[in-house]
Amino acid sequence: MNPGPRSPLVGIRVLEVGNYMAGPFCGMQLADLGAEVIKVEPPDGGDQVRRMAPLLDGEGSAFVRLNRNKRSIALNLKSPEGKEIFRKLVGTADVVVENLRPGTMMDLELGYDALRQLNPGLVYVAASGWGQDGPLSPQPGLDIMAQARSGLMSITGTPGGDPVKVGVPVCDLVCALYGALAAVSALYARRETGAGQFIDVSLLESGVSLAIWEAGKFFATGEIPRPQGSAHQSNAPYQAFASADGWLTIGATTPPNWVSFCRALGLDRLLEDSRYADTSLRYRHRDTLIPEIEKVIATRPTAHWLTLLERAGVPCAPIEDFGQVFNDPHLNARDYFWNAAHPTLGQVRQLGSPMRFSDTPVRREKAGPLLGEDSASLLAELGYPATDIEALFSRRVVTGPAQAVSS
Repeated sequence: MNPGPRSPLVGIRVLEVGNYMAGPFCGMQLADLGAEVIKVEPPDGGDQVRRMAPLLDGEGSAFVRLNRNKRSIALNLKSPEGKEIFRKLVGTADVVVENLRPGTMMDLELGYDALRQLNPGLVYVAASGWGQDGPLSPQPGLDIMAQARSGLMSITGTPGGDPVKVGVPVCDLVCALYGALAAVSALYARRETGAGQFIDVSLLESGVSLAIWEAGKFFATGEIPRPQGSAHQSNAPYQAFASADGWLTIGATTPPNWVSFCRALGLDRLLEDSRYADTSLRYRHRDTLIPEIEKVIATRPTAHWLTLLERAGVPCAPIEDFGQVFNDPHLNARDYFWNAAHPTLGQVRQLGSPMRFSDTPVRREKAGPLLGEDSASLLAELGYPATDIEALFSRRVVTGPAQAVSS
């Protein structure tokens, strides 16, 4: 019987040590790509996202989505026995991902230099707020602090308004994506060298790396970018507009789109205005251009403008809330959302992966695991006899669901 196509990273084992977002989101990407990701959690509650509301029968709703396709071992890394179990796991692993404060794993005697002695091919991804060195390195760093220091909050929001962060933890998420990309790249390099390596990714540098337009402006002119609401940094019209019953976004930045846009809105006279002859001029004169457009858009409902502009080939989209997004007909037609089995919650709705492979599809298997769901089976795989496993459970070196202890 043909088992079907394999995901790209089948055969790769990853140990994930961390909390919240950057480490787990990095691990989720690798798990989606087929890697066996073993989530190493403290026995006293595990990853803190497990306890974050909303809870579903005691399980964190975000957790069972963020940690899909993973296994869990609840392991006390502060105990000698826990350290020994972790070292044995490292001997079987290809990648370690952690997002603890710099130095924490070294304090546990489980840092990269110690672990690579056990496994020279180990790829070690360390995600942190500020990086593994530098004056800020010892400081705790959460996403909002990284958004603040990276400059992202200085350009987010409306002109003259209060500081606003991006609605999602973008520095956490981008750091995780860089970590996953770096891990895969290091695995590729290992094919030639046989050696692993240490990877340092930070929330701060991940946030700064997104400032492509802002760097282009500052390094060319010295101008410091400021918040512009939904408007583009250098193009116009490219922003949100209020219709008679809601909001839509429009981007008419190429010469053909600009002509089609003006004709669709009945603003043909703007095509003859020298102030709006190209996108740079339109951006320079947006203080007069945008009010002209706003007056017209406000006269009809969103659906009217979407139909008109789509027919004209002008890029546009409504601003949807997540109630609409999670029921979006286009996403449903592309089978983006899927249901994952959970041992106590049944089927759990999942966000899809945006990575679509023609031959090696991403994995869609199960929701985030129970705390220590795989502790007993992993110990057995490492060669621990049943009596030793029982003893480790009784001393709370490891924990897991009651049924796992007797399995």
